[in-house]
Amino acid sequence: MKIEKNKKIIRSGVLFCFLTVLLTVACNDNVVYERNERIPDNVWNRFHIPVFEVEITDTLNAHNLLINLRNTGEYPRSNLFLFISATSPGGAFTRDTLELVLADPSGRWKGRGFGSIWQNRFFYRKNVRFPERGKYTFEVEQAMRIDDLRGIVDVGLRIEKSDR
Repeated sequence: MKIEKNKKIIRSGVLFCFLTVLLTVACNDNVVYERNERIPDNVWNRFHIPVFEVEITDTLNAHNLLINLRNTGEYPRSNLFLFISATSPGGAFTRDTLELVLADPSGRWKGRGFGSIWQNRFFYRKNVRFPERGKYTFEVEQAMRIDDLRGIVDVGLRIEKSDR
């Protein structure tokens, strides 16, 4: 019985994610890149590092880099630390630590909820100008010091033109 309920939740979450992405892409021409990677069985193993390869052609305009995240109510913490590595086409490498606050102090989940899944979008960097054209590689690693972090549905990268 519980397995069937979980399957229904996952199916409805996948449908919700698909519709959200479809509507977002259709309504927002400022989006340069957006891709989400599903976390197998909603358990993010620390050795599973999603990689996002982005072809950048615009070196003149500023861009915002955002992290998309969906979690379930089974996530055991109120925050999530990430290591984000970026490599430019010329080989320049940066690594940042980012804290995502997923719940308020009372334990209530932030973001938009659908069933038992909450969706958030967090700024990683604002008003970035890419110095060179070509393929940039971004790696997103969970940094919670927990080998198998349950309750994470998917993680993604979004790059959009800045309003600035």
